[in-house]
Amino acid sequence: MSTPFPFTAVVGQDDLRLALLLNAVSPAVGGVLVRGEKGTAKSTAVRALSALLPEVAVVPGCRFSCDPGAPDPACPDGPHEAGTGARRPARMVELPVGASEDRLVGALDIERALAEGVKAFEPGLLADAHRGILYVDEVNLLHDHLVDLLLDAAAMGASYVEREGVSVRHAARFLLVGTMNPEEGELRPQLLDRFGLTVEVSASREPDQRVEVVRRRLAYDDDPAGFAARWAGEETAVRARIVAARELLPQVRLGDGALRQIAATCAAFEVDGMRADIVMARTATALAAWAGRTDVLAEDVRQAALLALPHRRRRNPFDAPGLDEDRLDETLEEFGGSEDDDPDPDGPGGGGGQPPRADGPQGGDTGATPEAGESGEPQPSGAGAGEQSAVRAAEPFRAKALSVPGLGEGAAGRRSRARTEHGRTTGARRPRGALTKLHLAATVQAAAPHQRARGRSGRGLVVRRDDLRQATREGREGNLVLFVVDASGSMAARQRMSAVKGAVLSLLLDAYQRRDKVGLVTFRGTAAEVALPPTSSVDAAAVRLESLPTGGRTPLAAGLLRAHEVLRVERLRDPARRALVVVVTDGRATGGPEPVALAGRAAGLFAAEKIASVVVDCESGPVRLGLAGRLAGELGGTAVTLDELRADSIAGLVRDVQGTSRRAA
Repeated sequence: MSTPFPFTAVVGQDDLRLALLLNAVSPAVGGVLVRGEKGTAKSTAVRALSALLPEVAVVPGCRFSCDPGAPDPACPDGPHEAGTGARRPARMVELPVGASEDRLVGALDIERALAEGVKAFEPGLLADAHRGILYVDEVNLLHDHLVDLLLDAAAMGASYVEREGVSVRHAARFLLVGTMNPEEGELRPQLLDRFGLTVEVSASREPDQRVEVVRRRLAYDDDPAGFAARWAGEETAVRARIVAARELLPQVRLGDGALRQIAATCAAFEVDGMRADIVMARTATALAAWAGRTDVLAEDVRQAALLALPHRRRRNPFDAPGLDEDRLDETLEEFGGSEDDDPDPDGPGGGGGQPPRADGPQGGDTGATPEAGESGEPQPSGAGAGEQSAVRAAEPFRAKALSVPGLGEGAAGRRSRARTEHGRTTGARRPRGALTKLHLAATVQAAAPHQRARGRSGRGLVVRRDDLRQATREGREGNLVLFVVDASGSMAARQRMSAVKGAVLSLLLDAYQRRDKVGLVTFRGTAAEVALPPTSSVDAAAVRLESLPTGGRTPLAAGLLRAHEVLRVERLRDPARRALVVVVTDGRATGGPEPVALAGRAAGLFAAEKIASVVVDCESGPVRLGLAGRLAGELGGTAVTLDELRADSIAGLVRDVQGTSRRAA
């Protein structure tokens, strides 16, 4: 087993270390979500934490880590007699992003269950993580069906495996720790709320600190065991402090004043539900115990708010997480609080009650863009004659559902129909590999004709491996939604471009909710560019869109060809993910020889490959040329106006009703 990097040797990242240590002191805090750019010691710190956790007592031979003092009466390996048991180090179990459902919750042998009535169960990662740490790197990329299982286990403290009426249950209480890079997409709100604390991390911009990071990492790589030995004293001290804080925790008093501050803070930031209040109370109590105190101070409440509320406050999907610290201080001051003692700032991890640096979300880039384009004056940036500054997007709206026709097999999502592991059952087939979803009726039908030949004499059904049938299911998949946005001079009227950006932003919100990947291609002047390569981070697309200037000619063909190239490359990376191309334009094509004919030929590439496409017609004014509708026909797709794009649009409703009537006729 490789020697882990020492926890106390991690340079900086005080908020991250403190959040992890608070969960080590009080697992009831509910885990940590670590958000930040790649290469910021997120995984290193989490893996190092397990070496600091106290040992746990377990029932010898129990695969589910039952506590010998209070064994689980429903344990599949039980029943157990209460006793002293054995002690072992706390486990840290890693859940790979691409894990199967059986790997997470365990596998039940359906063939033996049907033929012999035996519950042959092989435990999964949830059983291994019981009374330890369950670590998910890149948790935002976890498949939806695994997220659902995690949510169930976190809510009930148990894992259930159900296979056609055969059920196995075991305890599954664990400390959930996840890391993610926000550029690769956000978490589902339900899972986000399950993390007790969240911290933002970024690489230091201080040269001396960066030098120390490199020095320690090189020393560790050269001699892991020797490096760990040099930090053994600090590791032992922190481990002893965790044990002392755990013993002190039941004696910590959470007074009415601190509780009132907690409630007022949660109300001021409009968090949903009561979980935030409970997590803040537990975190403030753990902070006091970590500092060696038995009273919760106002500083503990402030620190608890900074760790427990940023991911719970009510915000739009594209808003950066974080708290207004001035507002937080005003709320705490208004509702008073004990100021009798000073917090103890010493010790690894920043100490109890020590507030983090007040520099907002770490990394400096919150996704906000300066107000640009309010004057409407051309910018002298040299980007092209007639270029205008960016305008703000209009207020987003609920967009009409767009989908890819046919039946796909891509990643789980909520947009288009697809064959999936979860969803409604549509048929049966012979299993390829291990059986995961039994189709009971089809299995019985396959086994029934052979019962006499197999010598059946009793009431039981004689089932062979060849009789088993896998259920085929239909659900929804996520797609690649590639936006191709016309930013030329013909779109540059400020009111129109604001409406266009509002429409694209609305579609981005829709993509966020449907778990799509998104990309952004823009064209103006003489060329097209990939403003954002395909990514799961729709908020990154929103930032690029907000700062998009306009002006120049309309190289429609260049935009389509660049989009076609993006799709070609993406198909090589992810062949199963189907694409939906959304072209936002008024349909004009100018610049170069025969721009209209060239655009038509470029559109024909999409039609020939049957790539699903929608043209959002941005043409306005009393005289309409219908160029966007013609482009949609050449693409083999459909055209919608900005008004029809709204889910509550009367025009869209009328068109849908007319289309239904024509099909009925």
